[in-house]
Amino acid sequence: MHAVVVNRPGGPEVLAYTEVPTPAVRPGWTRVKVRGFGINHSEIFTREGKSPSVQFPRILGIEVVGTVDETSAPDQFHLGQTVVSLMGEMGRAFDGSYAEYVLLPNSQVYPIATKLDWPQLAAVPETFYTAFGIYQSLRLQAGDRVLIRAATSGVGVAVLKLMKASGLKLTVTGTSRSTRKDGALKQLGIDTVLHTPDANVLPAEAGEFDKVVDLMGPSAVRDSLQHTAEWGIVSATGELGGVWTLDGFDPITDIPNNRYLTGFYSGSVDAKRIQTLFDFIAEHQVEVTPEHVFTLAETRAAHEYLATSDGLGKVVVLL
Repeated sequence: MHAVVVNRPGGPEVLAYTEVPTPAVRPGWTRVKVRGFGINHSEIFTREGKSPSVQFPRILGIEVVGTVDETSAPDQFHLGQTVVSLMGEMGRAFDGSYAEYVLLPNSQVYPIATKLDWPQLAAVPETFYTAFGIYQSLRLQAGDRVLIRAATSGVGVAVLKLMKASGLKLTVTGTSRSTRKDGALKQLGIDTVLHTPDANVLPAEAGEFDKVVDLMGPSAVRDSLQHTAEWGIVSATGELGGVWTLDGFDPITDIPNNRYLTGFYSGSVDAKRIQTLFDFIAEHQVEVTPEHVFTLAETRAAHEYLATSDGLGKVVVLL
């Protein structure tokens, strides 16, 4: 089969489109014919050698949409069945989706019912699963003032789309370090863009918000809490600030009284939640069309595009 293999860490040039043996099904595993996958920033980090647990050579790819090709569990799956998979060490501990076929643990293969076409389907799994978890954790109500920190990120855009499609009357503000994508954010329905040269610090005039989507993560959480209204919620889901833990965090003093701090871990995948996500997308007609589509042979170009694009939305590869 054709696959994109990384033999050593480095820039996009290490993504080698080549032929490798098609993985053979073994007990407890299912082979999926890959129809598409999204490109994720975490895969760029892994390609660059910033995932110490990942050994090379490796086929990257932490998410996939496709069909069952062969399975060790015929009572659980049937050939040709539409499935998705994400996380669970795919593309890290074992080879991932940058290939014509991917071999997955049966427990990590999720059948879904959807009318989305393959390009739309490929744009959903990891990004919208995370965004939907955030959306649910915020317990949004009509009239809420919402802040999305790092609104131009893939998850930020997905959260915005879910909020706008929900029908709730929300006032949504997003942060961006530059003005380059302001027009695109406004087209997606954002009300106000706050420009933050230091992405970890909101300007004093930002005011307070009822709900905060903090995709910067630990580097900005304390600042987000200081801009949260009483009874408000901060969802710290993301690590775009490059800090992984809240060192020295004191919940009693760092969380102002009557505010709530939560998060969502997309590595904890729930089959029911996945189907609920697709049902929500269908019911509310959420726009999930990818921004740009590449072929498997163009995966290197997809990585380069993601690093330089002025657009918003998901970059996907279709086979």
